[in-house]
Amino acid sequence: MKGLLFFAALLVIACRQLTAAAPPNIVIFLADDAGWGDYSHSGNTQVRTPNIDSIARGGVSLDRFYVCPVCAPTRGEFLTGRYHPRGGVRGVSTGQERLDLSEKTIADAFKSAGYATGAFGKWHNGSQWPYHPMARGFDEYFGHTSGHWGEYFDAPLEDNGRMIRTQGYIVDVCTDRAVSFIERNKNKPFLCYVPFTTPHSPWAAPAQDWQRFKDKPITQRATQPDKEVDDETRCALAMIENQDMNVGRVLAKLKEHQLADNTIILYFSDNGPNSMRWTGGMKGKKASTDEGGVRSVCYLSWPAKLPSGHVVPQIAGAIDLLPTLTSLAGVKRVGDKPLDGRDLTPLLLKQTSDWPERMIFSSWASNVSVRTQTHRLDNAGQLYDMIADPGQTTAINDKEPALATQLAESVKAWRREMFGAEALTPKAKGGKKKGIASAVDPRPIPVGYREFPITLLPARDGEPQGGVKRSSSAPNCSYFVNWTSLDDRMVWLLDVHTAGRYEVTVDYTCKEADAGAVIELAFQEARLSSPVAPGWDPPLYTHQDTLPRPDGESQMKDFRTLHLGEINLPSGQGPLTLRAIKIPGKSVMDVRRLTLTLLP
Repeated sequence: MKGLLFFAALLVIACRQLTAAAPPNIVIFLADDAGWGDYSHSGNTQVRTPNIDSIARGGVSLDRFYVCPVCAPTRGEFLTGRYHPRGGVRGVSTGQERLDLSEKTIADAFKSAGYATGAFGKWHNGSQWPYHPMARGFDEYFGHTSGHWGEYFDAPLEDNGRMIRTQGYIVDVCTDRAVSFIERNKNKPFLCYVPFTTPHSPWAAPAQDWQRFKDKPITQRATQPDKEVDDETRCALAMIENQDMNVGRVLAKLKEHQLADNTIILYFSDNGPNSMRWTGGMKGKKASTDEGGVRSVCYLSWPAKLPSGHVVPQIAGAIDLLPTLTSLAGVKRVGDKPLDGRDLTPLLLKQTSDWPERMIFSSWASNVSVRTQTHRLDNAGQLYDMIADPGQTTAINDKEPALATQLAESVKAWRREMFGAEALTPKAKGGKKKGIASAVDPRPIPVGYREFPITLLPARDGEPQGGVKRSSSAPNCSYFVNWTSLDDRMVWLLDVHTAGRYEVTVDYTCKEADAGAVIELAFQEARLSSPVAPGWDPPLYTHQDTLPRPDGESQMKDFRTLHLGEINLPSGQGPLTLRAIKIPGKSVMDVRRLTLTLLP
């Protein structure tokens, strides 16, 4: 009997050694607009996040982990290990969110190493090929490539380039695809990236989650309690609990296939909270370069190798994730541009007591702050002792003038390195509201790649001219409205890669009485005209939102696809212009997107 037990023990040890020697799988969860204080592991007693917390308990927590003040820049830094201005990510919409094509991503590295790679959720670093995630190292993609998405129930989402109508809550639906990806690739190493869309607005939670919170007292308040909106806090936490449930579904799938021990799990968020709510006393929220706007939870677990319950006190950031994950997995990085991030492996494995001092810079809309292990210099040049005064209540420039001057010089040098001449007179890009970029990026939109023949041209990426307007001030999930004149235009700046025949469709709505307008699409000398028919005038969705939609966010509706015909596009750059040549009614139509499909 003892011999059998001894043999069994040896077998278990051997199996664990074989598992540890095999390439680890990678699962990355990225929350959208969740603050450091939105988790029970951070001390929030108003919410329950047992599955997310389990990643921290079973692995390593980076206690002082910093991201960017808004979404797209953080994603660019995570993908490349480099500060976001280096990669051309200067905004969150109208093309300014695109990651330069010269940059290589973490998915490029793992794909080159033989991993199956998939992304399921919000991308936010470019929509058209070759900015598309499937051109940046991912074998498959499902979700929405823009930042804000205005439909959380039965949403239209992109499935490997094609728009489809889904059924269910957006986070549940994207997690379904992630679970399916793991199921299909369970017998080989994989990288599964799940960038959730919540708790980003619109304020829309599943009914069962909202029911638990709708009458719940708020017992932990925001740092500025007079600015907290209780129902927004309740809805954000309801969305977080839904997200936690979906994290649990993925973890359960890993356990089902005995993959949990040899899978690296990463969980973090892309910026501070999107409303005033509890952050443990930190100053700032989303779009702020203060501590509360840029500190995120960051949990990593890998049962086969990383210690459990370990807390790393050294400062770290999104720029560190690429060098760390590739190092842990033994995967060679693709690309040779200098990294800003560090490999955190020695800290994760408790292998060093001598970690070099560093500074981490946070920037958005011309504001820059810098964090050391002990201090923060804010965007106004005020110095704070983050050990003695973590809430940034009292500046200490007068007490430590030399340090304040040193950090101010570091910020100036960083600005010069990142922005060049722009650093001398920094200005916010566009930004009519809360740092939202509105000016269309000057880089043209690529069109016409045989390997990815479909190009989506949403209103977000176009420029309204004449009387045409966006349906809201936030471009990301807007559509063009107020098209009433022959002088009105919608323009997309294109770079047609392949000359040839393209099928053209437009997603539209049109009042019944206004049907019959004739529109013309033009690019260089090419022309295509078509009548707008039939009329299609659905009501705005009013049943999806848990709370009233914030100002600047469009109420969405059901758009119909109109086939305009085929057009022969020459190669080269120029404006693609949509205009009306006949308007029998009061208006032409509302436009959500054009789609160009390169034909064989």
